[in-house]
Amino acid sequence: DVQLQASGGGLVQPGGSLRLSCAASGFSLSNYDMSWFREAPGKGREWVSFINVYGGYTPYSDSVQGRFTISRDNAENTVSLQMDSLTSDDTAIYYCAAGPIALGYSTSPFGYDDWGQGTQVTVSS
Repeated sequence: DVQLQASGGGLVQPGGSLRLSCAASGFSLSNYDMSWFREAPGKGREWVSFINVYGGYTPYSDSVQGRFTISRDNAENTVSLQMDSLTSDDTAIYYCAAGPIALGYSTSPFGYDDWGQGTQVTVSS
């Protein structure tokens, strides 16, 4: 059974940090590029960051550049998103997504085949 499990969300004060994790089961993440997306209430799904299969290419959206860091551990079959200097604008459900290497870098949700169930991040004082 192919599954992505996102975790690590929660309630944090503005300026705080959270670390999200995405664990795969039933398949190896070492065969996939990965992205994190987020969806805020009333808004569409927004791409946040991408990491290629080797971990050497890691672009970010302008809204999180310099504050978020994506990483992966193919041996552990996990991808992480370190989020620092959080603001209320970062409040959303965060999703990890696996995409085929053949497609390459994509910021579109349609570029990804498998999705985690989402983890809620709430930034509030």
